[in-house]
Amino acid sequence: MNIFWYIILFSIGSWGAVSLILIPQAIAEIFLGMIIPLLLAIGTIRLVERIYREDPKKLTSFMTKAAVGKMILYGIYVPLVVGVFSFQAIPFAISFTVYFIGLHLAEALYFRSMFRTG
Repeated sequence: MNIFWYIILFSIGSWGAVSLILIPQAIAEIFLGMIIPLLLAIGTIRLVERIYREDPKKLTSFMTKAAVGKMILYGIYVPLVVGVFSFQAIPFAISFTVYFIGLHLAEALYFRSMFRTG
């Protein structure tokens, strides 16, 4: 099983467990806090793998652009969810923070192992 299935299963499984068992009134907020970090993690991993195989010299440039792009996207997404669509801020913020940190950690550990073996 590759990294994608692990992070997808962990993310959706934890969202389901927390939403349905602990905080059923915040299902949407917890999902919204999970989905964008998950999609961006999957996209980043796919692109890094491809660039690393094709031309590792381009990786630093890509990672810099990806970090800036993520900052811009997150900077638009978070106020949109909380301000414009008026979802509950606290469950969304906690969910977003946990998934953001967890998925970035998973990316970093995966990249470390990929670069060591590659």
